[in-house]
Amino acid sequence: MSAPRPVRKVPVRKRAVGAAITLVTWVIVLGFFFPVAWMVFTAFKSESAAATSTPTFFTELSLDRFQAVLDRGFAAYLTNSLTASVMSTVIVLLLAIPAAYGLSVRPLIKSTDALFFFISTRFMPVAAAIIPIYLVLQGLGALDNISALSILYVGMNLPLAVWMMRSFFAEVPLEIIEAAQIDGARFWTELVRVVLPIVAPGIAAAALICFIFAWNEYFLANLLTSTVARTTPPFLGSFVDGRGQFLAVLSAAATLAVLPVVIAGWLAQKRLVRGLAMGAIK
Repeated sequence: MSAPRPVRKVPVRKRAVGAAITLVTWVIVLGFFFPVAWMVFTAFKSESAAATSTPTFFTELSLDRFQAVLDRGFAAYLTNSLTASVMSTVIVLLLAIPAAYGLSVRPLIKSTDALFFFISTRFMPVAAAIIPIYLVLQGLGALDNISALSILYVGMNLPLAVWMMRSFFAEVPLEIIEAAQIDGARFWTELVRVVLPIVAPGIAAAALICFIFAWNEYFLANLLTSTVARTTPPFLGSFVDGRGQFLAVLSAAATLAVLPVVIAGWLAQKRLVRGLAMGAIK
């Protein structure tokens, strides 16, 4: 009969440090979570209770502010945001996957120059190019058009997606790709049936990040749309009114606006964590 394994005692100092780190982590998490929780709580208050200088925790709660948001046509703005975000994300993936694959698994000549070109398109702020963009869309008759807005979001997110997915493709063992090539796999078979299942978590992470960036974009949506293609962020800004109280209804609108992103993140959380971890460890 084997002797029982001795129990290792953790030094008191080490346990104290671990407890302190845990406490600080919880404080930071609550610090980030509390404003969101307070926004959701405020959405159920009346405007007078939401506007008090002293925070009120015990007050009458109702769904009236959510009904007011829906009465102002929130569904149409939500549909526009979903259309622009989903459409731009799909196009970004269709373009970024073969581009990133060519820059990693099958590197091109001077691939570093190509990567620098991709990222250099993000150096100039959007405000510096808004006048040419506006004039071009005006000439094409594409102002207040959801398809034109989606194409602009593609240009905004494509460089980021290429850089992210290039690091994911670089993690694929070359032996697997060479074995597929020896078996006679053509380029698209090699990419779709061999490589993509391996990097699927990374693609999910890149897709979610592009979706969030497109969903939250305010500047272009505010300047290039008016009624037909108006998205959720400019719609939220319309609730700010200096003539009266608006905190409760604005909180209700913001709560409804973040729900699709929260749901998408919750559904993709496992792949998102795996995808963001890809490329971190060689």
